[in-house]
Amino acid sequence: MSFYDIYEENQLQIAMVGLGKMGANMVRRLMRDGHECVVFDQNAASVAQLVLEGAIGAASLQELTEKLTVPRSAWIMVPSGEATEAVVSELAVLFDSKDVIIDGGNSNFKDDVRRAALLAAKGIVYLDAGTSGGVWGVARGYCLMVGGDAAAVSKLSPIFTSLAPAGEKSSDAGDAVLGWLHCGPSGAGHFVKMVHNGIEYGLMQAYGEGFEILKQANAATVQPEQRYDLDLAAIAQLWRHGSVVSSWLLDLTAEALAHNPELSNYSGFVNDSGEGRWAVQAAIDERVSVDVISAALYARFRSRQEHTFAEKVLSAMRAGFGGHAEPGGK
Repeated sequence: MSFYDIYEENQLQIAMVGLGKMGANMVRRLMRDGHECVVFDQNAASVAQLVLEGAIGAASLQELTEKLTVPRSAWIMVPSGEATEAVVSELAVLFDSKDVIIDGGNSNFKDDVRRAALLAAKGIVYLDAGTSGGVWGVARGYCLMVGGDAAAVSKLSPIFTSLAPAGEKSSDAGDAVLGWLHCGPSGAGHFVKMVHNGIEYGLMQAYGEGFEILKQANAATVQPEQRYDLDLAAIAQLWRHGSVVSSWLLDLTAEALAHNPELSNYSGFVNDSGEGRWAVQAAIDERVSVDVISAALYARFRSRQEHTFAEKVLSAMRAGFGGHAEPGGK
């Protein structure tokens, strides 16, 4: 019997490290399906709140490790880069052979390949799980792009299924129809998420520019006979129904415009979290032309110097799906 057979068929125990905008809601979604969650965060209040809701709290990664049943599984949801590296390094010391570490943040896929190899030397399994869903994931579910050991992914599938949007499984489409997919070996999950976010950049930029054209149709620089005083909120609402450009991003735009047609609560300062840059670099390595994604990335750079209505639309969408606040708390 392999160590994976120790897991129960449908309800598992898993740790969540990082209880921010996504991590805490992921715990709530998992507990709703009966999974046992052991939680840790640098913010003790975040831990205490989830303990009130039924989770098992831990005051340190050491305590978290001690409260997990062997073989252990821990999902990391902390900022990519140094924070993720520090948690993985500490868990690598605390965990034993056949334990599983899952990085659900926005790590570079090259870091996944390196970490997986280092942890494999100790017998620890490392999975990378690109996670999309933002602050709405607790209700809508999370789209999960998973890379790493196929056997571990299979045995942890109840976790992925609980986190993913509810769906009816199809023998033809497999797990993808549920909203999660084992994309391939180490790094494949975050590679797919990287490209996903590059596409997101392009879509958002197109929406932003389109709404700016609509807004400027009534500008003083336009010939009087060509001016149109358009209701942007109504147009966004219109396009949500039957249009080929309907999407969740458009839903968020419509909601933001209905709340504030001028989007005066946004400056238009648009951050990039790394994946767009990595996607452009991967395209360069593969000699693939990515005109739209690269232009959208450069537009974000420009937004930090001058702000257009298009960039306010982008800021509104980012706040809508991910709770991303502009610098300065606007």
